[in-house]
Amino acid sequence: MIVIGGGVIGICTAYYLARSGTAEVVVLERGDLAEGASRGNAGMISPGHPPINGPGRVRQAIRSLGDPLSPLYLAPRWDPGLVRWLWSFSRFCTEEHLEHAMASLAPLGLATPDLFQALVGEEELECDFRPSGYLEVCRSVTGLDAVRREARLIGRYGFETEELSADALREREPSIREDAVGGFAHADGSTVNPSRFVTELARAARNLGATIRPGTTVDRIEVASESVIGVRIRSTGESANGKELDAGEMIEAGTVVVATGSYSGGLLERLGVGLPIQPAKGYHEDRDPGRPGTPDLEQPCLLVERSVFCTPMDDFVRFAGTLEFSGLNHEIRPDRLEQLMRSASLYFDGVQVADPLDVWVGLRPCTPDGLPVIGGLPGYRGLYAATGHGMLGLTLGPVTGKLLAEHILEGKASLPIEPFDPGRFLR
Repeated sequence: MIVIGGGVIGICTAYYLARSGTAEVVVLERGDLAEGASRGNAGMISPGHPPINGPGRVRQAIRSLGDPLSPLYLAPRWDPGLVRWLWSFSRFCTEEHLEHAMASLAPLGLATPDLFQALVGEEELECDFRPSGYLEVCRSVTGLDAVRREARLIGRYGFETEELSADALREREPSIREDAVGGFAHADGSTVNPSRFVTELARAARNLGATIRPGTTVDRIEVASESVIGVRIRSTGESANGKELDAGEMIEAGTVVVATGSYSGGLLERLGVGLPIQPAKGYHEDRDPGRPGTPDLEQPCLLVERSVFCTPMDDFVRFAGTLEFSGLNHEIRPDRLEQLMRSASLYFDGVQVADPLDVWVGLRPCTPDGLPVIGGLPGYRGLYAATGHGMLGLTLGPVTGKLLAEHILEGKASLPIEPFDPGRFLR
């Protein structure tokens, strides 16, 4: 079995396939493990977080066209694929669909905390896992009302929240400014260093017998008589017997999982499979809390009106966020990066200009209905996809890997994955 993609989704899938003891698993990653969105995301595990679809999102997107510092940003350009995606997205921004999405995602989210606890404990993953919950911080009554509505929504699906006054917020996180109006606590949330989680879980997968080959680009998926027969690689890697693989060589397999995030669509298009996935660019800036100008946070925080996550990790604080639709590229736009710390200064005391430890940009794969793509692709036996998780890739990584492994090996998953069927976009 071949898993294409060495990010959180691909490695989680490979781990659970290898853990079964019945599958010979090979992971092919074109770069380094956890090199894409899995390296630099906010590190926030938020099981009850709803998708970005919802009433008012289209208006917000239109307003963002003139504001480069908006949390949701559409770069002004002509892109027919994005236009089609936005048109489809607008059809899913309804209360009815939001309820459908939450009903679909809730079983996966409710299983997530225990899965992370089990993985970290059983495999002894050294990834700075902190089951501390997180805070949503509001600086406006409008923002607080929106979070209150969201809390009622996710509460109906089993996710508990606690509303906090401004004083109660500051008791939990003293760095919060006096003009904050309140917020919510999510006890079921946790944080992790995302790149270390992926590399540590890859180590565990190797211990279970999986072969992981970074630096190996898949050129195309090979099929015969509507069945997968393997993949053809473009770059060289190391084969199981230690010999080099020539560029263009075929690696045979009867099962292939495409878990390449925002690049999944391009790989599948060669087979005539068109998944509507748009890359949504996110940024991070890591700063040293020991230096002046950076809050030394005690709690992870989501800055509600600006959609910026602030996560203490190891010996740094990560400020991450933005949802920028500007195409399949890794260009860092300075104004978008600047938005992170400008936002932080509105919520925390003492935020000043300081040299970052690291800056990063990555691409989140987004579907128009806000739901991931998990399952077999119609028309090709043995071909599966696990992508389109948007901002929930880290959160849903383990449960996606577990359910897809069950689906592949046993023909049925332990939780419903029918709402995530790739065929919903291909019929």
